[in-house]
Amino acid sequence: MHIWVDADACPKVIKDILFRAAARTGIPLTLIANQTLFVPPSPLIRSVQVPAGFDVADNEIVKRLSAGDLVITSDLPLAAEIIEKGGHVLSHRGEWYSAANIRPLLNMRDFMDNLRASGVQTGGPPPMNPADRQVFAGHLDRFLTGLK
Repeated sequence: MHIWVDADACPKVIKDILFRAAARTGIPLTLIANQTLFVPPSPLIRSVQVPAGFDVADNEIVKRLSAGDLVITSDLPLAAEIIEKGGHVLSHRGEWYSAANIRPLLNMRDFMDNLRASGVQTGGPPPMNPADRQVFAGHLDRFLTGLK
């Protein structure tokens, strides 16, 4: 079991929760991004910097993933690939992506992209709040506890 993080868009507060979880559980954690990232000194925690480019970090995660690994991302196309390879996907806001819900989420994403392309202002996601952090931490903890 390994935890992979699509780290370019991962909020710092979520990374901090993940650092503590890796230390507490002994599960290896790797952050993958196209920029240099700070990670605390630990044999369990590392970062991998990939070249800049469209989906380079995503492709690196998919390449390294093993079935049963956990990936932290809010990127729906990446989540679909992870699920297809037998991985688990938790978004930064604590939403589980699965075979049961990924297709409708991708359809909604495409629909919203089409609206934006036609000039409709759809807005972005709201800022992270304490409830989002709490939901994420709770789902992560239950998942990791269930592994034991």
